[in-house]
Amino acid sequence: MKIMEINAEQQRKELLDLSKTRMPFGKYKDRLLVDLPEPYLVWFKQKGFPKGSLGKMLEQMLEIKINGLEYIIRKINKQF
Repeated sequence: MKIMEINAEQQRKELLDLSKTRMPFGKYKDRLLVDLPEPYLVWFKQKGFPKGSLGKMLEQMLEIKINGLEYIIRKINKQF
């Protein structure tokens, strides 16, 4: 497999994981990350995202929302 094919597959997996992950704690516990309000994600950015994969996903979701790309995550959810 070529490097670009591996990268594309990894990106697909990350987007799928992002579309299916639920918030594990707090006010929005059990909500899909895509359903978290943008101000909540901005608050995390100001206070510091959690360590590990959850923090990375919350940061990615904020960028997705800022850039108006939520529809991509929602479309992935409908497909799987």
